[in-house]
Amino acid sequence: MTTPAKTPAKATLKTKASPKAKDGISEKPKKTSKSKVAAVPKLSPIDQALQNHLIFSSFKTNDAATPRDWYDAASYTVRDHVVERWVKTAESYYRDDPKRVYYLSLEFLIGRMLSNAALNLGINDELKDGLSSLGRDLENTVEMETDAALGNGGLGRLAACFLDSMATMDIPATGYGIRYEYGMFKQTIENGLQVENPDNWLRYGNIWEFQRPEATYNIKFYGNVVKYASEGGETQHWVDAEHVVAMAYDVPVPGFGGDTVNSLRLWSAKAAREFDLSHFNDGNYEKAVQERNDTENISKVLYPNDASVLGKELRLKQQYFFVSASIQDILRRFLSTHEMKKQADWKILPDKIAIQLNDTHPSIGVAEMMYQLVDVHGLAWDFAWGLVVKVFAYTNHTLMPEALETWTVDLFGRLLPRHLETIYKINFEFLHMVNHHFPGDPELLKRVSIIDESNGRRVRMAHLAVVGSHTVNGVAALHSELLKQHLFADFDRIYPGKMTNVTNGITPRRWLNQANPGLTALIEKAIGADFKKDLTQIKKITPLANDVEFRKAFAAVKHANKAKLAAKIEQKTGIKLNVNSLFDVQIKRIHEYKRQLLNVLHVITLYNRIRSGEKGLTPRTVIFGGKAAPGYWMAKQIIRLINDVAAIVNEDVAVGDQLKVVYYPNYEVSAAEILFPGSDLSEQISTAGTEASGTGNMKMALNGALTIGTLDGANVEIMEEVGDENIFIFGLTTPQVAEVKANGYNPNDYYHSNPELKQVLDMIADGYFSIDEPNRYQPIVDNLLKNGDQYLLLADYASYIETQDRVGKLYQHQDEWTRLAILNVANMAKFSSDRAISDYAKNIWHV
Repeated sequence: MTTPAKTPAKATLKTKASPKAKDGISEKPKKTSKSKVAAVPKLSPIDQALQNHLIFSSFKTNDAATPRDWYDAASYTVRDHVVERWVKTAESYYRDDPKRVYYLSLEFLIGRMLSNAALNLGINDELKDGLSSLGRDLENTVEMETDAALGNGGLGRLAACFLDSMATMDIPATGYGIRYEYGMFKQTIENGLQVENPDNWLRYGNIWEFQRPEATYNIKFYGNVVKYASEGGETQHWVDAEHVVAMAYDVPVPGFGGDTVNSLRLWSAKAAREFDLSHFNDGNYEKAVQERNDTENISKVLYPNDASVLGKELRLKQQYFFVSASIQDILRRFLSTHEMKKQADWKILPDKIAIQLNDTHPSIGVAEMMYQLVDVHGLAWDFAWGLVVKVFAYTNHTLMPEALETWTVDLFGRLLPRHLETIYKINFEFLHMVNHHFPGDPELLKRVSIIDESNGRRVRMAHLAVVGSHTVNGVAALHSELLKQHLFADFDRIYPGKMTNVTNGITPRRWLNQANPGLTALIEKAIGADFKKDLTQIKKITPLANDVEFRKAFAAVKHANKAKLAAKIEQKTGIKLNVNSLFDVQIKRIHEYKRQLLNVLHVITLYNRIRSGEKGLTPRTVIFGGKAAPGYWMAKQIIRLINDVAAIVNEDVAVGDQLKVVYYPNYEVSAAEILFPGSDLSEQISTAGTEASGTGNMKMALNGALTIGTLDGANVEIMEEVGDENIFIFGLTTPQVAEVKANGYNPNDYYHSNPELKQVLDMIADGYFSIDEPNRYQPIVDNLLKNGDQYLLLADYASYIETQDRVGKLYQHQDEWTRLAILNVANMAKFSSDRAISDYAKNIWHV
């Protein structure tokens, strides 16, 4: 471990806390003898750094320090080592001038920084020992860190995994996003209902960010476009716009086991004019700060509710705000090392810059880059467009057309008038090209147009991303194939070869090394430590699945992880769990297509079987977690149903420990780090053809959970890797789903032909789980029986129940279950984010 930079003089601190300590020092200093002074033990470098930071960074003595002060001291200590590598990394990039990757994402779920940085830098053990020598515990210290609320679900966590892999693999890269003051929301469950509270994650500041007041950019909104003649023809100028300032905050991203530390640059909105003194002096205090408040709303909250017109406008503002700032920053960095004397000099831009659009949120970047190159830097349109297409690549994350962003032309034109004109021109030239190659097909032109004329004139952001990118990728083999066959089939004809696949991945540093130290240590003892940086090495534990002693040790680790999870659940919910029961876990965003409701139907089926006296059932704990979007009423009803079912099941003395139901509140990265290692069964049960990939399925499997799932998303590839005998697959396949719907799906046929299913639905409809309001869940049942059961829960119910029965029977044979769990872990190499980033680097970014 490198020695920290020189710090102020030593401070000898007592380790026993004083109850009256305040203002950073103890009120009762110890008396010392003039004739005899106790010898001060020599401190290790990390002990000294911790004590120095406690005093000189936090102004606290040991007596006065709170647990948060010790977290601060530990973070500053580790940060010193990060910053040293960070500076060297930045210097090397400017010196060597490599091609850089810029990853634009509206979400980055980076999780806690302290433990991740210490592990990646290889100083975790020294930090633990240093804190221990000072009377502190590393685990409790880490718990003081608040999760950075910069994302919601898999999209943001994927982006964070990719940043980790790019730094680990020494790829010059920067992530760009928004520094949200508040996250989506902090979820509590009150009377079974999801309650949304502000997620003030910056309440105590953020040691891991560095404000960059010198890195600010003007972002324009509204105004008008004027046209005037120039030497090159007609020129457009965006005038009378409102200005917002984007200020950068940088967060380090340390790679594992090396010296590379990349950056995540987040933008915060600042008013061009902080305060209007004239309004204040007139006594109009609200008006005096109105501009600042309106401006700062842009970076205030992740995903503002877009049910209103103002909410939609704010979301579009957010997207353009961070994309414009990012592209201005990218071009500023490029121009700082490359002199552009004439237009032809710009041809090296694609050799130095690769921009990845993570979903449609940053796809306005295509139009913004054209605006910067043409309007700001004076390049000719055709030349600039050739550069743009070579620079951008787009990752699609959804198969559902309704999830692809569109904006009304009215809103878009009012907010970004110059960019709407730019998009019109891009679209005109694109459709002209399509008509040339596919003449006489007006329906094709309508389908692929960036402007949707059939639904009230809307800008299709996914179409803009496809047209403006050199490569479009899906995130699982099935997903990418379905993109080419259905969602983007026309584009695949127009641009053969543009569509490709990069299966998602997860970083083993966060999701094994950090989240599951027990399993990490067991694997390291067996095969060495190389698997942390090269997950292909984990295959070496395959023979150990047949080793009795290794299975015992593996089972002991899993039991310890379950005990830790059970303790956390009891602390949060008051529910005491049977640690020997099967921990059946479904944690992800609450959405009808993810089919948490199907899981609930199984829970009620088990409940009825237990109540009827059926013998031989496996004790089971079913754990749910995840947030529903504030405006998504049906998803919130499903959360309430889960909690109402839990209230009945958990209090039924006839059921006892045979079945428990838990809703884990406020699911976030730090919660996932406990939930994944403690899971026995991973629920990945979306309707086939709806989940693009999933990464929770990978995290659970890497931590030794067996998967029950449909052949959807990355489940298909997980089955290929682990073998179909080592995964529980059920339900209709994607072609079968299409066939069932084409033949006229009638959910009532399943309802009337399956007595167990009928009983379950009748109980929900009749108020068995909502005695205070018997009709509370009639809309859920109506959605299944009267409104078409869009996601085919009833069609898959019997197969799901039968497969769950097989799961329960296998779990009774613990040794065999453990053997299969080890094989799951051994075959997860493909799902490392290092492999995914390698695919991007070789096939898309060419870095």
